[in-house]
Amino acid sequence: MTDFNALFQELKVSSRKLQQVTEQQIQATLNTLMERSKEAIPEILKANQIDLSKMDPKDPKFDRLLLNEERILSILKEVKQVKRLPSPLNLILEERTLENGLELKKVTVPLGVLGVIYEARPNVTFDVFCLALKSGNALVLKGGSDAQYSNQAIMKAIHQALRENGIPKEAFLLLPPDRSATEALLQAVNFVDIIIPRGSQGLIDYVRENSKVPVIETGAGIVHTYFDESGDLEKGKAIILNAKTRRPSVCNSLDCLIIHQSRLEDLKALVTPLIEKQVTIYADGPSKEVLPPHPLIQLAGAEHFGTEFLSLKMAIKTVESIDQALDHIAHHSSKHSEAIVSESAQHIVRFLNEVDAAAVYANASTAFTDGNQFGLGAEIGISTQKLHARGPMALNELTSYKWVVRGHGQIRS
Repeated sequence: MTDFNALFQELKVSSRKLQQVTEQQIQATLNTLMERSKEAIPEILKANQIDLSKMDPKDPKFDRLLLNEERILSILKEVKQVKRLPSPLNLILEERTLENGLELKKVTVPLGVLGVIYEARPNVTFDVFCLALKSGNALVLKGGSDAQYSNQAIMKAIHQALRENGIPKEAFLLLPPDRSATEALLQAVNFVDIIIPRGSQGLIDYVRENSKVPVIETGAGIVHTYFDESGDLEKGKAIILNAKTRRPSVCNSLDCLIIHQSRLEDLKALVTPLIEKQVTIYADGPSKEVLPPHPLIQLAGAEHFGTEFLSLKMAIKTVESIDQALDHIAHHSSKHSEAIVSESAQHIVRFLNEVDAAAVYANASTAFTDGNQFGLGAEIGISTQKLHARGPMALNELTSYKWVVRGHGQIRS
């Protein structure tokens, strides 16, 4: 039986050693990781095939699990982007000298030890490691059994890069994929500073409800796009198609199109490109009436609203006003990403101001909610909460701060 406390104790001790690691070592390690990962592509893909062979290709998680040479090279480009970013550490956020001569500085520091629990997403292993290393944090990863062999192959390349550059590999731990490892991590109060779940709403709920370690919620996206009465049809067609079909299995993909009733005559034009991409449409009564009969167009039930489909499925909701659209979003949103297609400056301002989400869009696809797309290099996840971080969590969001006080013998009366 694995002695998790012993592993976590070693991890905690090693995390302190990371404070002695230089920026040059970090940069060299990321360079080495890119080189060793390219060399290991055949080994990583072989491991990935073992994982894929155990999953139904129709499972929405299959696309997330799938690696190929093109995807690995794309992931390594993100590693390179993180490498190019300035260090988020030791930045002076505030400084002052008090009347008594004490010199105060508020300085950025690592969070400490990050725990990340994720499902069938082997790219997370790369992304989270490079962000943790660059921000000076130790890391304990708990991947799902679906990606067991893929994660192990990637972690082998990571540990090789760490060894070659004199950084303690014990500060970057991949736990076994079994449930006991999850339970141990959720109880690791004295060893882990923050836990970040990345995956389905079920995973996030489970971690939040069972963790004794503070949690930052990320991932689950119930995403809406509202096609307003003044919406531009060509913009709407492109935005809706991209948001739904670019990568339907990711959290920023569109789940529900909300359409103003005055634009129902344009609904066929909006939906036709989706049908051509084999998207199943769950249309409410008014929208189904105006759409032609088709096997992929079905009558929506209550269960289709507020659902994160993670596949080629989408709901349609008809509203009589922007107020109804805002109410529908407020009721069903997971506070991830929401968009409006409109030419009304007044409606755009209302939407951007009133919608409570980590990312709000006017006349653009929600597919852009991504750390790389936001110029952050990579991301550890999309935070949907309000404490500490919100939206794509990258280097700056993996730091805290401390007050550094220099004196000359002062004592308090």
